Amino acid sequence: MSFRAIPASIDLPAMEHSILKFWKDNSIFEQSTKARANGEAWTFYEGPPTANGLPGTHHIEARVFKDVFPRFQTMKGKLVERKAGWDCHGLPVEIAVEKELGFSGKGDIEKFGIAQFNDKCRQSVTRHVDAFANMTNRMGFWVDFDQAYWTMAPEYVESVWWSLKEIWKKGLLVQDHRVAPYCPRCGTGLSDHELAQGYESVVDPSVYVRFPITSGELSELGASLLVWTTTPWTLVSNTAIAVHPEVEYVLVEVTHEEKSELLVVADALQSALTGEVKVLRTMLGKDLERTTYSRPFDYVEIPDSHYVVLATYVTTEDGTGLVHQSPAFGADDLQVCRAYGLPVINPVAPDGTFLSDVAVVGGLFFKDADKPLVKELRSKGLLYKHQPYEHQYPHCWRCHTALIYYAQPSWYIRTTSIKDALIRENQKTDWHPETIKDGRYGDWLNNNIDWALSRNRFWGTPLPIWRCENKHEICIASLAELGELAGTNLSNLDPHRPFVDDITFPCQECKAVMTRIPEVIDCWYDSGAMPFAQWGYPHKEGSAEKFAKAYPADFIAEAIDQTRGWFYTLMTIGTLVFDKSSYSTVLCLGHILDEDGRKMSKHLGNVLEPISLMEQHGADAVRWYMLAAGSPWAARRVGHTAINDALRKTLLTYWNTVSFHSLYAHAASFDLKDSPAPSDRTLMDKWILSELNLLIQEVDAAYSDFDSQAAGKELARFIDDLSNW
Repeated sequence: MSFRAIPASIDLPAMEHSILKFWKDNSIFEQSTKARANGEAWTFYEGPPTANGLPGTHHIEARVFKDVFPRFQTMKGKLVERKAGWDCHGLPVEIAVEKELGFSGKGDIEKFGIAQFNDKCRQSVTRHVDAFANMTNRMGFWVDFDQAYWTMAPEYVESVWWSLKEIWKKGLLVQDHRVAPYCPRCGTGLSDHELAQGYESVVDPSVYVRFPITSGELSELGASLLVWTTTPWTLVSNTAIAVHPEVEYVLVEVTHEEKSELLVVADALQSALTGEVKVLRTMLGKDLERTTYSRPFDYVEIPDSHYVVLATYVTTEDGTGLVHQSPAFGADDLQVCRAYGLPVINPVAPDGTFLSDVAVVGGLFFKDADKPLVKELRSKGLLYKHQPYEHQYPHCWRCHTALIYYAQPSWYIRTTSIKDALIRENQKTDWHPETIKDGRYGDWLNNNIDWALSRNRFWGTPLPIWRCENKHEICIASLAELGELAGTNLSNLDPHRPFVDDITFPCQECKAVMTRIPEVIDCWYDSGAMPFAQWGYPHKEGSAEKFAKAYPADFIAEAIDQTRGWFYTLMTIGTLVFDKSSYSTVLCLGHILDEDGRKMSKHLGNVLEPISLMEQHGADAVRWYMLAAGSPWAARRVGHTAINDALRKTLLTYWNTVSFHSLYAHAASFDLKDSPAPSDRTLMDKWILSELNLLIQEVDAAYSDFDSQAAGKELARFIDDLSNW
């Protein structure tokens, strides 16, 4: 074997383009799969992006790890089929289309027409598929776009319907009237995992309010209950005040600026008081039960209410130990007030504004009502203390509007009923980093609440429940089942709104007309159903065999915030339907920052466009930096300087070493056939071969443990040794 001279300088992007052309012209990816057709299967699930926006640098990061580990397993002789996917439904798409059309809410969509709006949504999610595919191909990520799944495809929707019917048959899909996070701008409730993705830092008014007691001896003394709240707007619908039955409360005389008053607070929270404090009496919370009081605002009628109730959720961690109850806007409040038979009055419209007939704040957005209400409290002499309070408040994860906890009917999946099973499956899962199992994700499961599934929106998988006027209900699993009930062939029906809404049929119990309920489902359910829905399971021919071979996944990888998103929905749906999680190993990835440690954003002007980044430095340089710059779950500071350093220190060092060797080997007409027997080789040759074999073992072990940083460290060390001997 003779050596050709390799130039000392290298144009990485140009070389990569020639390699990519070779791969494409010779179907190298397809051949690598076919060659292992009889190998042991190793299953990887691709988390589906939504292609209604252009890809970013964070997409490169995820794709690096989603390419390297399946590629490593392929090199080990395993069959790794890599099916691409596209997430199509939901608020992210709807809001983007609304902005394009200049719409400001659901009313504009309904005037425009649901069919036309959904068609715009369908066009939107295909708009940037080519951009994603180009970026994916440019970086050398091997994934099958030709067989990609689309969550809006009819066979995918039918598969989702089938799974919902399975959950329905188990009695775990139910409608209930509960308080849940609600976006007034989007006009729909949200799930707990969506809620977790949208917290923003805000400054709200923190107010301590006097509620004059109107019954019993405390009333005769002129005492007031002291309540703390950071949501003054909810005081309009105050219905009760909750105390803990076993907590000690005190009647205190508070003297401040030569004025005295009598207040009731928790003994442990006297620190909330200002001035000289003298304890006059101690009592338990249960002694205060049904003590009546005067509410601060009488803008809405709330009959048979306004007294002290008992609630064990009340704590003495902050505030005053007395919690104002507004059952239309708090889950705990609703539960407590229901137990006392108290009314649930909601003076806020679905768009987040107070009803027009509410004095002082009628027509105001709920958050904007705080200021005039605090002013009213002060003028009435009910404001004990007022100060700004900075805290994290939930906002819509897509439109960033402040959310409201809102009592409304919604469809829920009773995930709390499978909490033990979820915890069991989590314990079987190989998490990277391991701390996620019992930390971030384990805590999430331990505090699991039912999944608010339904959305009062338009572009999504329709909830396949039909109901008649007599409240009889049926859940549909397929278009074939729906067609049989409707007495017509619906195999070509678009299963989206509004077309599916037009399908009616006689109720099997009472013969009344059954119509579909109007809601669609949480788009996170769509992506969580991909292990089976990608095959059209169980309706599509051959889907059962494909699903059986590819469930559960051996490996998934996404950003660490997916512990509240895709990681959760995958495990939950798998456990609900099959009593088994959808994956066995999960790699959590850190977030992408700029070189100064700031989040990348168009506003800051620090966004790096993926294609230009790879054309400037080379995809291999970017890939190498992503893999070796730190553990996969560590945040990465990505910039030209950092990538150049990685390129110079390792990749170019290796290239220069090979160039140096080829130059002199070529000049000396060196031929490997003339190499001496291993026993006769020089000590230096034996040393480098020993190092090479050690490197192979260490890199193999590192990649087997999903530790790309360790693999990169060993490769860099070997290149350094090789170049400096």
